[in-house]
Amino acid sequence: MIEIIPAIDLIEGKCVRLTQGDYGQKTIYNENPLEVALQFEDAGLRRLHLVDLDGAKAKKVVNWKVLDKIASRTSLHIDFGGGVQSEDDLKIVFENGAKQVTGGSIAVKQPDLFQNWIRVYGGEKIILGADAKKEKVAVSGWEEGTEIWVYDFVEQYVEKGIQYAISTDVAKDGLLQGPSFDLYRNLQDKCPDLKIIASGGVSGIGDVEKLAEMNIYGVIIGKAIYENRISLADLQRFSN
Repeated sequence: MIEIIPAIDLIEGKCVRLTQGDYGQKTIYNENPLEVALQFEDAGLRRLHLVDLDGAKAKKVVNWKVLDKIASRTSLHIDFGGGVQSEDDLKIVFENGAKQVTGGSIAVKQPDLFQNWIRVYGGEKIILGADAKKEKVAVSGWEEGTEIWVYDFVEQYVEKGIQYAISTDVAKDGLLQGPSFDLYRNLQDKCPDLKIIASGGVSGIGDVEKLAEMNIYGVIIGKAIYENRISLADLQRFSN
């Protein structure tokens, strides 16, 4: 059964969504992220993908108080990403209740530090963020492109012990036009034992069903929930 992972993206402590990572295309959905998290928990969902967009821009964790509030008031399994760039950031995030931490830019720009995190905390607690633009790795909230093939990038970290990877096709994110099924199929072919978490583009329950049929480990859903394309009731059957 595919893991359903609703997303809360944070700017100035509020629940927002961006379109294709563009801070200029921001929609505020709720000024109280805890309220949103409680709705997810009440619907029977077990996990939460919490993204600090302020942190991604500032290159340090900013919204850790929101993490602490949600972690202390719900039983959701939280994976946290955005701005985790140093050992201090990592400690702040774990101390404030995150069960897993996602590192993307750090895995590209400071691979020695990221590999040390994998060694110290284990491949089950550190998630690789492998966002792609035309199959090349994108970093820093997608504001920077690279020439690194995403498949080679992920394979390299699987060899270092990574067990989970979240991959977003930047071209699909926030557009409600369907996920990048080919990207995830290619990742599966390259890294068959990796727990792949699809992110970006989910437009309806049919997309979730297709990813489940592909045996993708998990799917992050944001805008489709907030825009009422998928109801929380629709997702409950995946959580049993």
